[in-house]
Amino acid sequence: MFGHVHSTKLASIANMSKRGHIERILRGRVLFLLALLVLPLLVYALPQPRHGGPASASVFDLSGCVRDSLSRSPMTYVNVTLASGKDAVITDKKGRFRLKSVEMGDTLVISSLGYEKRVIPVAKYMIDSRDYILMQNSETELEEVIVTNKRPKYSKKNNPAVDLMQRIRKSYPQHNPFDQPYYSYNKYEKTVLSLNDFHKEDAGWLSKRLDPIDDFIDTAHITGRPVLNISVREKNSTRLHSCSPSRDKTLVRGFRSVGIDDQLNQENIQIMLDDVLREVDIFGNDITLMQNRFVSPLAAIGADYYKYFMGDTVTVGGKRIAELIFVPHNPESFSFNGSLYVDIDSPDAFVTMVTMRIPKALNINFVRNIFVEQHFERDSLGNRMKTAEDMSVELQLISGVQGFYANKHTDFTGYTYEHTPDFDTYGREAGATVYMDGYDRRPAEYWLSARPVAISGKEQSVDNLSDRLNSNRFLYWLRKGINVLVTGYIPTGNPSKFDIGPVNTMISANSIEGARFRLGGMTKAALSPHLFARAYGAYGTKDHKWKYHGELEYSFRRCKQHSREFPMHSIRLEHTYDLNMIGQHYLFTNADNVFLSLKRKENNLGTYRSLSRLSYIYEHASGLTISAGAKMSREWATPWLPFTDGGGISHRHFNQSSFFLDIQYAPGATFIQTASMRLPVNMDTWIFRLSHEYGPKGMLGADFTTNKTEFSVQKRFWFSAFGYCDVIAKGGKIWSKVQYPALTWPNANLSYTVQPESYSLMNPMEFAMDTYAAWDVTYWMNGMIFNRIPLLKELKLREVVNFKGLWGHLSHRNDPAADPSLFRFPEDSKARAMSGTPYMEISAGLDNIFSILRVDYVWRLSYRGTPGAPDSGVRIALHFSF
Repeated sequence: MFGHVHSTKLASIANMSKRGHIERILRGRVLFLLALLVLPLLVYALPQPRHGGPASASVFDLSGCVRDSLSRSPMTYVNVTLASGKDAVITDKKGRFRLKSVEMGDTLVISSLGYEKRVIPVAKYMIDSRDYILMQNSETELEEVIVTNKRPKYSKKNNPAVDLMQRIRKSYPQHNPFDQPYYSYNKYEKTVLSLNDFHKEDAGWLSKRLDPIDDFIDTAHITGRPVLNISVREKNSTRLHSCSPSRDKTLVRGFRSVGIDDQLNQENIQIMLDDVLREVDIFGNDITLMQNRFVSPLAAIGADYYKYFMGDTVTVGGKRIAELIFVPHNPESFSFNGSLYVDIDSPDAFVTMVTMRIPKALNINFVRNIFVEQHFERDSLGNRMKTAEDMSVELQLISGVQGFYANKHTDFTGYTYEHTPDFDTYGREAGATVYMDGYDRRPAEYWLSARPVAISGKEQSVDNLSDRLNSNRFLYWLRKGINVLVTGYIPTGNPSKFDIGPVNTMISANSIEGARFRLGGMTKAALSPHLFARAYGAYGTKDHKWKYHGELEYSFRRCKQHSREFPMHSIRLEHTYDLNMIGQHYLFTNADNVFLSLKRKENNLGTYRSLSRLSYIYEHASGLTISAGAKMSREWATPWLPFTDGGGISHRHFNQSSFFLDIQYAPGATFIQTASMRLPVNMDTWIFRLSHEYGPKGMLGADFTTNKTEFSVQKRFWFSAFGYCDVIAKGGKIWSKVQYPALTWPNANLSYTVQPESYSLMNPMEFAMDTYAAWDVTYWMNGMIFNRIPLLKELKLREVVNFKGLWGHLSHRNDPAADPSLFRFPEDSKARAMSGTPYMEISAGLDNIFSILRVDYVWRLSYRGTPGAPDSGVRIALHFSF
């Protein structure tokens, strides 16, 4: 939160705590990576995708899938005809059908022995995004139905469906396998990314590259739509759970990936997919999916959040299986429509299957549909075992452009309550996930035995698809350019031994330097997997000064790409000479980022600083990070920030030296690894951080003693259906007498963008302090209010409220007015000590404008009327989220 304090922290450690703003960057990259997977295929402007055929055509093809209403399994040999008699087909082994010469005014007739006949107008089927047809068993006994023109009033009282839901909730702990002393099972995951609704007549130039195109077009498992698979990932793992000692680990035994995204970091993509497409726990209160929290139909608040109805009851294998249907009261909220299939004769109301999807009106970005299907069986102890999970997501990032289809199928096998050797071998390993040696280099023979079911021929063709597309030189270089945008660096070879960048810092501007030009780069593991170097040079056209940075780092661990890879264990030596803008350090981006060049006011309150630092960094898989070392700096006065003491004597510079120790603990944190920083995947974990610096006067020429302590804590709190809140709290104290540039200066945000932990309406160097306590609280309401307002809810706006502030104190020890040996505060800075009133800002904003924009109006609540500082204003931010 404070410029000087931040400058003393090790960059690699600080990156892990970049929460709120980094979340927006990360979610943007999640969506951006999904887009870039197929961008090379879209540059030739593929026609707008169709649901079976173009709405404007008089005659078109129509496809779909027929499923059993109870089991949701595909039905074969079902008769599907057009009432006009123009075409008639039967479904294949996957329940799929495709009719030709269909007209909008025609009618579908679906029939099968033992099932009720379905008659569906084509026009109605075309607008139903479910894309599959459910057939009801004709032997099901139906109660008498009386049709009226009045909607029946729903009541949760005396409702047998609500009673059954509560019965399931109460009985679940009775057959929870995780209550056993030891519990383990194998988990095979297959994730396929595809172009959705992809017809061969729409392939255009691709039909020449992928001839014959039919060899590559597959059929979506849930929707029955044609798709073009572009990426296939497989992961084979074992989950190990024990109660005493309490451990829960995932042992990754194998991982494989093929597709057009092969030039990107596969580990990062897999981390994102694992977070976006999380395994669903239907028995919890919340379901985390697409980086949002959905209310489970079996949540404690379920009876107030959902409507429950009893569906059909049929006999399957001698058991009476009842369908428990649930729909949300408010379909714009994060919820599901679906059914639980329950063995109503069992004393514990055993759930055998779950099928659900999101409501069409849900306020969620870029997602058209989410389908989830789970199957359960009872083991010999009566516990519930999940045997399979199938999840499909249809995404439409840009209207009118080809959409995506993602399917993640998971098989659960090998359940056991025994104390297997894996508990002894891997149970004590640090971290929630343990990777076996060679997990990403398994031979083909390994996967033949690891797969419960062989992958299809269309999925196997993805590797061939990628090779054919790479032969196109334009697409090859386009994908190279996309990789530069994602990583921020330009590779110089394949594999690259040296990367040039970051590209977003090459040109920028500020009041002191004028136009600033910077060029830098870093070595890669292809040159040396242990020894790394980074450097940059920068020049300002206004101050005519060169600035530079050089860094050498030795990693004790062998790195795959670069030196910042987790877990780090290294020694780093670095030296920097550059501007130090007092009270204006952006914590979540480079200070010379070109996008921050536009500011609300000019600011010359900066010095030139030379900083040398030697660091030892150790990261543990448990989430513990330790950084220790020594540093020394020399800071030079400028015309705007002179170093003049109480006696009127001017000083050219001062020296400062110290040892430092930084400890951070973030248990269970996951992140995306880039060449320069860590982007947290989600904000759900606690992050604790403690740092201390100490350096006596005279050490390495220091002009004063440095003695400073800081502590911070961060956490996201979810409120189920009512959004979530990001909380950051910090505090610190300087115990020694220091010169004013070394005091704590709150970060003033002079840009027009939202910058967390910086103050939008504060002047740089407005408040001087050596003791502080600060907070930054953001409440994301996820449309809790707007989703309930007619017409307004159609805009899918979301509410966001932020409250931040700090309390600070300047002791007599560091007050230039009380000690003439201290440098006086510069006259241009208008610096002052804070009174007993804390500085506070509050903002209220509209989020999700056009799905990407956030606009806040900010009010300054205290110290209003300060010259040069506005009392209120508008701030904006790009906010990509689902």
